[in-house]
Amino acid sequence: QVQLVQSGGGLVQAGGSLRLSCAASKYIFSIMAWYRQAPGKQRELVAAIGSSGTTTYVDSVKGRFTISRDNAKNTVYLQMNTLKPEDTAVYYCNVKFRDVGYWGQGTQVTVSS
Repeated sequence: QVQLVQSGGGLVQAGGSLRLSCAASKYIFSIMAWYRQAPGKQRELVAAIGSSGTTTYVDSVKGRFTISRDNAKNTVYLQMNTLKPEDTAVYYCNVKFRDVGYWGQGTQVTVSS
């Protein structure tokens, strides 16, 4: 099993920045990702990063969010800049370990206009 512990998030004004962190209890060889779920909406993939550093982003956050990972710390980060009210959601980290998916506990990000 893998435990994921998220930190960061909170309340910020539009245009501000936040950084999310997600620490895994074991080394993750594969993709680490961030998802988000806004009220009344489906959970969506925000960004993902492979073990070699290859990244992908949903179009709505390109140029504003940056995903990174520190393999030595088994941690994935999401730097969120120029935040918009539509970024308001609960953010979850996600990893796969031995073909089993694991989710972090979720962290609220609220962007006020």
